[in-house]
Amino acid sequence: MTWKVYVDGQEGTTGLRIHELLARRSDIEMLRIDADRRKDVAERARLLNAADVAFLCLPDAAAREAAALVTNPRTCVIDASTAHRTAEDWAFGLPELTRGQRDRLRQAKRITNPGCHATGFILLIRPLIEAGVLDPTTALTAQSITGYSGGGRKMIEQYEAAARDPRLSAPRPYGLSLAHKHIPEMMARTGLLQRPIFMPIVASFYKGLVVSVPLHLKSLVTDADAAGLHKVLRHHYEGEPFVRVLPLSDPANLDDGYLDVQGCNDTNRCDLYVFGNADQVILMARLDNLGKGASGAAVQSMNVHLGVEEGRGL
Repeated sequence: MTWKVYVDGQEGTTGLRIHELLARRSDIEMLRIDADRRKDVAERARLLNAADVAFLCLPDAAAREAAALVTNPRTCVIDASTAHRTAEDWAFGLPELTRGQRDRLRQAKRITNPGCHATGFILLIRPLIEAGVLDPTTALTAQSITGYSGGGRKMIEQYEAAARDPRLSAPRPYGLSLAHKHIPEMMARTGLLQRPIFMPIVASFYKGLVVSVPLHLKSLVTDADAAGLHKVLRHHYEGEPFVRVLPLSDPANLDDGYLDVQGCNDTNRCDLYVFGNADQVILMARLDNLGKGASGAAVQSMNVHLGVEEGRGL
């Protein structure tokens, strides 16, 4: 069986990577738009409706417009933008989210791809709320450090310019309005009722991402300790091909005491860590922001939807 796939927005970072992942596959026929017709609405609509799977790698407003062009009931739309991430009529493209999520993805014709920071946060927090260990009204904070490719083509050009601004050599916190675009999905897809304080940081490396969530153990609903939290995560992701829960507080997870932010690069994997003492815990999630945080996740959802081996091409 060969499936037809079209990427609307194939020139961007996510779209290019999806093309790279699918180019090696004999079961995929890529539909392409002529360069001089990229803004031709009728031609885009034709290709969107000719596809079995259409990826939208576009800004939010353009993604909404593109989704409205799809009238073929057989076309599955996978949107990589923020536009539909909290929409109830779009399936959330995180197969590991909860029991039954893969069935939703198989049946859905509208799938919204998670954000890169949100993916790590949700994979850490959703199981704890589901297990009743963490109260959904808990006030959480989170920090995420990421490579500059997450900012798209413009930011990549800034960091890779021959005469680069020297200020780019230092990490740069952002999202300081406390209204980062990933926060709504971080709440909606974990069940959190209290808005978390979230601060992302972009640094001078191409890709790689680590989300960190600190917890005081006394804030938990139960008397769970670090080992208890680790057990919940391990149970939730048992058998998952792309989520690893690393041994509790194991120095072997570190490089001379440091966590390698780029350790999941060029994979579709997310590594989860629990580090703690008698009173406090730091939960950490590591992934490739262009892999499990973007293009890899989109292809994984496509594989689930089509009923092929979930890791094909990944």
